[in-house]
Amino acid sequence: MKKTLISTLYFFYAINLFAQANLTQEEKEDGVINYSNIKNVLKSDGLEKQVEAKKEYIKTIKKEKSVLNKGRYDIPSEEDFWAMMTRYWLVKNAQLLRWDFPKPDYGIGPAFRTLLEKFGYFNEHFKILIINSPNISHFGFPGEKEESIFILSLPFMRGLDLTKVDISLLLFEDFLRLREGYFKKNLGLKLDWIGGNFYGKSFEKKNLTSLMEKFDSVVFKKGFNFQQQFEVTKKMDALLKSEPHIWSSYFKLFNRTRDI
Repeated sequence: MKKTLISTLYFFYAINLFAQANLTQEEKEDGVINYSNIKNVLKSDGLEKQVEAKKEYIKTIKKEKSVLNKGRYDIPSEEDFWAMMTRYWLVKNAQLLRWDFPKPDYGIGPAFRTLLEKFGYFNEHFKILIINSPNISHFGFPGEKEESIFILSLPFMRGLDLTKVDISLLLFEDFLRLREGYFKKNLGLKLDWIGGNFYGKSFEKKNLTSLMEKFDSVVFKKGFNFQQQFEVTKKMDALLKSEPHIWSSYFKLFNRTRDI
């Protein structure tokens, strides 16, 4: 029994020696490494700082990603909102307004700009959309910041045989109405949600529905009240008096179009 035990111990000792003999240098060194010193080595090599810097970088990325994700739910600010809504309304009513048709350049834009600059309105941004429909004679909508969007009826221009000066004067009225904010006022809606954010909650679609209905009401039905028109006419009178021939054209035009 004793002899067997000795033989067994010798066998395991021999195996251990054999195993030690077949270890790689790295494995032998691994056996004597003091892992408690690793942290100190990392510190001395600056690796710990790199790890911490990487952690901070990842935190920053996550934070920026969260901000970007939340930003996807932003409602456009006042500067962009009205241009988007006006264009949306125009597209929505494309069939009724019939603005998508071949047309020449009538030269109305340069004529209107000349009139604006004559009375001190320089560097104004505007777009004029000619429509082939009698449903609206002319109208001004808010666009981007300091921008106006006008629609002008071709049948209306032809029916009254309007000159470029006449047309420019009508657009000037629309321009002044926009400057006074009458269009937005006449919508009669509380629009404090513009520029907000609906992250984490559903967007109130009824806000847009109500807004488009009010656009329709102001453009096709309600228009502008007597006091608003009076203020615009008074402003036009004060501005145009410095140019008697334009002033005369305006009041002739006013009498021809006042019931339209």
